[in-house]
Amino acid sequence: MATLKASGLILNSSLSSSERGIVKAAINIPRRVPNISLPGLRTGGLVEEMELHRCAQKQLSPVKISTIKRNENNYGPDPVVMAKLYAILEAVSDRVEMHKNIGDQRTNWNSLLLTSINSLTLAAATMAGIAAIAGGGAPAAAMKLSSTALYVAATGMLSIMNKIQPSQLAEEQRNAARLFKQLQNQIQTIISIGNPTVVDVKEMMEKVLALDKAYPLPLLGVMLEKFPEKVEPAVWWPEQRRKQSKGNTSYNGWNGKLEEEMREIVKIMRIKDEEDYLRLGTKALNLNKVLAVTGPLLTGLAAVGSALIGSPAHGGWAVVLGVAGGALASVINSLEHGGQVGMVFEMYRSNAGFFKLMEESIESNLREEEMERRENGEVFEMKVGLQLGRSLSQLRDLAAAAAVKGVDMEEFASKLF
Repeated sequence: MATLKASGLILNSSLSSSERGIVKAAINIPRRVPNISLPGLRTGGLVEEMELHRCAQKQLSPVKISTIKRNENNYGPDPVVMAKLYAILEAVSDRVEMHKNIGDQRTNWNSLLLTSINSLTLAAATMAGIAAIAGGGAPAAAMKLSSTALYVAATGMLSIMNKIQPSQLAEEQRNAARLFKQLQNQIQTIISIGNPTVVDVKEMMEKVLALDKAYPLPLLGVMLEKFPEKVEPAVWWPEQRRKQSKGNTSYNGWNGKLEEEMREIVKIMRIKDEEDYLRLGTKALNLNKVLAVTGPLLTGLAAVGSALIGSPAHGGWAVVLGVAGGALASVINSLEHGGQVGMVFEMYRSNAGFFKLMEESIESNLREEEMERRENGEVFEMKVGLQLGRSLSQLRDLAAAAAVKGVDMEEFASKLF
């Protein structure tokens, strides 16, 4: 057994406690140590004891504990899902600009075509009147020929304009831009909340494709029917599917009273709001059909009348058709396209679609028997109230009145439009 000398090994161990309770230990060992044997000293146990003491200090720190918990729960979103959502978001943003620009273009179509056609029609009517006053000769023949040519051109342009209905096209693009903007906000909300799933990506893709189908950009081949046999609400959303379970078995905000309230709201929207807009849309469609046929018919008759001016057999009637027909055609065109009857029809059809979407959304939640698959009842009730322009108390009063009066109720569900 060796002898320990003071000059050979100096072991200073000092333990001091600071204000925070941190333990510090310092061991000073000289660089050169003589050949000694220390069989009774277990350095490994000392190191292990110091490590355990350090771990105990870390566990007592509230900052470290919260950091560990945050790291365990923060798994982060799937990068592939996020990349897909951002790709959809970029496409939706582009569609917003596309529909906005094309809507402005088609608004210009409506005003420019109306101005041009009315100018042609009035010029042709003026020439027909001058030809009737001039009698015979080369000047009268030139006036008759020019008047007929202008009437034929106006008839062709007006037929095309009535077929495509530029004011209705512009309204479609305005609706599409607004709905794509709404979808853009929904995607941004999903990204902001965090942890989107593959189901969210699929749902957003279906909504984009449904909007593309409901409001097509090109005219040839896929243009919406401007004079349908029956007026139906516009549909721009995919089929309502069963929602994914959120795994939350706690209270979801739904109760029997809220379910009954939503059923009454659906009933009043269907028999009052949606039905009223479909009725108004039918009237606007019928008026537009009459005007769309009358305008080209008048310009066509005016073209025939201007060609027969000066004829001994039909001279009087020809002048009336050539002059009065053009004047009446200008009035009809101004009423149809200046009044934007096609746009009014599309507005009514879109409003009816808005209420149909609300009805399907409410009914899809009510059909779901598993509460955890439903949207939170309190949030859903607030959304319905905002969409109808009503506070929660007004919404409940409306449901109570609908339950008492039923179909005899005079008040509409929506206060917005």
